[in-house]
Amino acid sequence: MKIKTALYRLTGMLVSAVLLMAVPSVPAKAEVVQDAYGNEILSFVDVKGNPYQVLVDQGAPRNQYDPAAYQHFADFVVYFDGKYISRPGVDVSYYQGDIDWNAVKAAGYQFAILRIGYRGYRAGSLAMDPKFYQNLAGAQAAGLDIGVYFFAQAVNEQEAVEEADYVLGILQGYPLTMPIVYDPETIESPAARTNSVSGEQLTKNAAAFCDEIRKGGYTPMIYSNMLWQAYKLNMSELGDELFWYADYEPLPQTPYNFAFWQHSQSAFVPGVPTACDVDIQMLPIPQLP
Repeated sequence: MKIKTALYRLTGMLVSAVLLMAVPSVPAKAEVVQDAYGNEILSFVDVKGNPYQVLVDQGAPRNQYDPAAYQHFADFVVYFDGKYISRPGVDVSYYQGDIDWNAVKAAGYQFAILRIGYRGYRAGSLAMDPKFYQNLAGAQAAGLDIGVYFFAQAVNEQEAVEEADYVLGILQGYPLTMPIVYDPETIESPAARTNSVSGEQLTKNAAAFCDEIRKGGYTPMIYSNMLWQAYKLNMSELGDELFWYADYEPLPQTPYNFAFWQHSQSAFVPGVPTACDVDIQMLPIPQLP
């Protein structure tokens, strides 16, 4: 079904303010060590130099990829280990400007995850990304696989369902070949409406969004980094969900499983006017009997 054209206007806080305040806080160094009692401890230092130590959630699916199987070629990352193989993609929003999607495709990128909308971090209003329809049409015409993400600031499950329904309402059954991503992020502002939301509630919000997306006939996925996995989300409770993991070190450092890795937020991709995020999707290789 074709997406209906619609008139819309931006509401709530300016999107630029949201993006300036959103802090990935991707850890710079991480390792899993054992304490004196044999417990697995995730030890890491974030980009601001703050050290963290937290128990590894033993009930969550583990990172199954071989660190030696990643290869870097400038802004490209390639993974192959005989069991899994990667393919490259980009994720973009209004802030990347007018994109030449044919150039993106010609440069070797195979998928695009497009921002479809966001919730304001202060007022809580919902809005569509101003370039979503343009990016959708361009990426589809260029032959890229397409997924979408929603920048979430839900404070409870009801708002998370509202966010999912907002996405489903825009798509109107449009056939995506990639997941719909729940993208909850930390906003470093005393005015951020999610400042006092507990990790337990954030986990429930993520689960509620994913459940609603599944009811709509799509595949959900959750965006996270190591700080969110360590302190914001209960990984074992979300163990059946796909994860899109953000980490800008040479290797993905999470002890938990992931389906996509966002390995840079400052790549220069042909056809994209500004620096953008680039990713790889991890795909299982069919095994011969």
